Parts: sequence; C-alpha cells; structure tokens
Amino acid sequence: MRIVDIREKAVPVRSTMRNAAFDFSEMTTSVVAVVTDVQRGARPVVGYAFNSTGRYACGAAMRARFIPRVLSAPPEELLDAAGVIDPDKVLARMMLREKPGGDAERSIAIGTIETAIWDAVAKIAGVPLWRLLADRYNNGRHPESVPCYVGGGWYRPGEDLAELKDEVRRHREAGYRMVKIKAGGAPLDQDLRRIEATLAIVEDPANLAVDANAAMAPDTARAYAKALAPYRLRWFEEPCGPHDLATFAELAASYAPPLATGENLFSVPDVQNLLRFGGFRRGRDILQVDPPQAYGLSTFRRIVDLVEAHGCNRSCLFPHGGNMMSFAVAAGLGLGGCEAYPGVFGEFGGFADGMHVDDGALDLPDLPGIGFEAQPRLYAVMRTLTDDVAG
Repeated sequence: MRIVDIREKAVPVRSTMRNAAFDFSEMTTSVVAVVTDVQRGARPVVGYAFNSTGRYACGAAMRARFIPRVLSAPPEELLDAAGVIDPDKVLARMMLREKPGGDAERSIAIGTIETAIWDAVAKIAGVPLWRLLADRYNNGRHPESVPCYVGGGWYRPGEDLAELKDEVRRHREAGYRMVKIKAGGAPLDQDLRRIEATLAIVEDPANLAVDANAAMAPDTARAYAKALAPYRLRWFEEPCGPHDLATFAELAASYAPPLATGENLFSVPDVQNLLRFGGFRRGRDILQVDPPQAYGLSTFRRIVDLVEAHGCNRSCLFPHGGNMMSFAVAAGLGLGGCEAYPGVFGEFGGFADGMHVDDGALDLPDLPGIGFEAQPRLYAVMRTLTDDVAG
C-alpha cells in the first residue's frame, strides 16, 4: 500500500461576510487530494481535505516541501504494523528538517494533507472517519448525535436589527438552538442592541455566544467583558489576541461566564501555553482548535490528551470549522460539539446531504471517510484534482 500522488489547488471561498477583524472577499483555501494505490471498484482510493476557512491557501509550502517529502519516502516507512498508511508516520515525514517553533507557517499546509490521509485511511477501512477515530482513540465510544450550534450575526452593510432577528429565526426554524453572533465590529452600545435583539429570539442566554475574532485591544475587551457579564451568555469568544495570554488570564479572573478561544492556535505548545499561563478555567471555558489548521487529526488527538491531563473534560472542546472534518472529530472523540455556517462559505460550508439539525444536534452519517462525496458542490471541486485517475 502506498501514496501515489498528492495534489493541491487554491480555490476562492466566495464570501463577502465581515467579522470584527476582516472580510472574506479575498479568502482562498487549499483543496488537497491524496491518491493511493488501493483500488475500490476499479478506481483508486483518494483522500480529500481543505484547510477550513479563515486562512488563505498554502499550496506553495505544500509543493515545495511537504508533498515531495511524502512522495520521496520509501513506501514501507509510511505504513503501520498492519501494512496500512499511518497518518502519524506521514506527519513525521512532513516534519523532516523542520525547525522547532514557527508552527503557523507550516501547520495548515501539513494539517490539510494529514487530514486528507485520514480520509483515505477510513475509506480503505470502509468506515466513516468518526467511527475510525472512536475505535482508535475513544474505546469505540461515540455519541448518538453531536450538538451543533450555528455561526451567524455577521456584519452586513446597512443591516438593521429586524434583519438580524429574521436571520436568527431562520436558524431556529432550521433546527438550531444555540446561535453565535459577531461582536467588536461595531460600537459597544450597538453590539449590545444586537445581543438583546438576538436574545429576544433565543430567550435563554445559554443559547447565545458572541465572537470578537481576536480583534479587540485589551481595553476594549475589558469594556466588553464588563458590559456582557450580566447577560451570562454561553461564551465570549476570542476577546483578545490569541497569544495575549496575560489579557485572557486577566479576563478569566474577572469575567464569570465562560470564555472561548483556540481557533488561532496551531500546535500542542500553543494549547499548552494557554492552559499553563492563560487562566483557562476547568469546567467553564471552551477550546476551539481547528483540526486541519493545527497539523491535522493526529495532533488534535494529542491536544485532547493534553486537555484531559490538565483536568478538563473533553466536552470543553468545540473544534472550529463548521464542516465535515470538524464534525468527524467531534463525533469520533466525543467532544462538546461542533459549529455550522450554512450559506456563508459557498461550497466549503455545511454538511453532507441528508444531515439535518434536529433540536440542536446532528445525527452521525454512515458515509465512508469524511463524507465529502455526499456534498455534491464541494465534491465537484475536489474531483477536478483527480478526474484523470478517479474516473
């Protein structure tokens, strides 16, 4: 068994949404295909992935370093004891001659390839990725369904509160219970009106989170924390820069409701520093690392181990992404839940056809691998990488 080829291309995300930090009008993502020599139905098994949303395509590093390293390895060096491709060994090969530190420069490129490897491995086994992860790393345990909240409340030019409330109603009618809206991209008094308008629809503060996307200066974060505390929202997300551990720790000491962070952490040491020095509170705060942006699923599993060693329950983990990759991790490792971004990121948002949110949760589909083949628009993009080999 061997990896025959690894292919990549940049694809525009096609979204004009804006959060407190930036808009997505120039955003791209890298789509990856890993071609193996394993045949199913006279076609090679191919693993696919993309580098989630919020970070630009990173194909140059893939093509210059990581793809050549994998393809030049003796095939047997990338196999486990059963002769199956081993994602951990592929990860180690990609890290060959990489200097410690500087994780964000390479973690997304490596993690996207590594996630596509997992898709291929699960397809070779003929099982959903979530089930493979549960069997390997969670003693076969998995939930019956995965809690799923919806990310919305973006800043739109000229939008009024009535339009925001209409959006929240649509999400609720679609089966979501918890909603997350943006904060920090408007004056505080305006954001408070947006929060109150949303609360009028969701009613329970536990069904509303706000996300500042790491755009607030420390003084602004303090002002928001003081104003938000009485609402006792589900969480206040990324109130400060992802590596401003001093400010996060200060807020954790003074802001009683939950805080959330992690989508802009890219390695085990990043998370370790947050747990050691950021004031992250056991049983209260939320961690949102994005699997393909943080070296992939093998590393995410190590992050789960690290979180539990810190005394936290893995239910505090809500992987960022709003896609089938983050869903598979949440289901297979028994995490707190996942997020969704319906209708926002073009082909790259949402879940497989037939997956519907019911009372705030998603059932587990019986689809081999990650399940991209059941997302027709996204799979059409991915197949352009392999039309010559996949038929």
